[in-house]
Amino acid sequence: MSDYFSLHQDKIINSVIVLFIFFILKLIIGLIVRAIGKSKKILVSRAKIVARYFSVSIFLIALLIIAFIFGVNIDDLVVIFSSVFAIIGLALFASWSILSNVTSGIILFFSFPYKIGDKIRIHDKEFEIEAVIEDIRSYQIHLRKDNGDLITYPNNMLLQKAVTLIEKDAFDK
Repeated sequence: MSDYFSLHQDKIINSVIVLFIFFILKLIIGLIVRAIGKSKKILVSRAKIVARYFSVSIFLIALLIIAFIFGVNIDDLVVIFSSVFAIIGLALFASWSILSNVTSGIILFFSFPYKIGDKIRIHDKEFEIEAVIEDIRSYQIHLRKDNGDLITYPNNMLLQKAVTLIEKDAFDK
C-alpha cells in the first residue's frame, strides 16, 4: 500500500489540490448566490437549490481534471462521455420540459423582478392569469387566484409571456 502512495504521490497531491480548490469554489459560489438571494429577498431554500446546481457542475469539472491527472486516455473519456451524453440526451429529449424548466428556474432566480407575495398578471393570447405569487420553485411557480384556486405555472412559460405587476406584496393586506 505504501508503494502505491510513493509511486503516485504527485498525482495524489495534485488531486487533493483540485479537490481543495473545488471546495473553496463551492463555498464562494454558495456565498455569492446567498448574497444575491438576500439582496433580492429570495427564499433561502431557492438560493440553496441554485447553489447546488452550480456545485454539481463544478464537481463534474473537478472529476474530469482528476481523471486527466491520473492519466486517463482522452479517447477513453470521449467514449465514456459520448455514451453518457447519448443516454442523458435521450432521457432529456423524452422530458425536455424538465430541463427547460430547471434552466428557467435558475434564470428566474437571478433576474425575475417579482417576489413572493406580489400580485401579477400573465398575458397570453387565449387567457390572462391574475394571481398572487405564493411560491417560486425549480420547475414551476405557484400562483394563488383571488377565489383561492392554486395555479402551477411552468417557469419556462413564465419567461415567454408578458408579466405585469399589479400590486407589491399582496400578502401584507
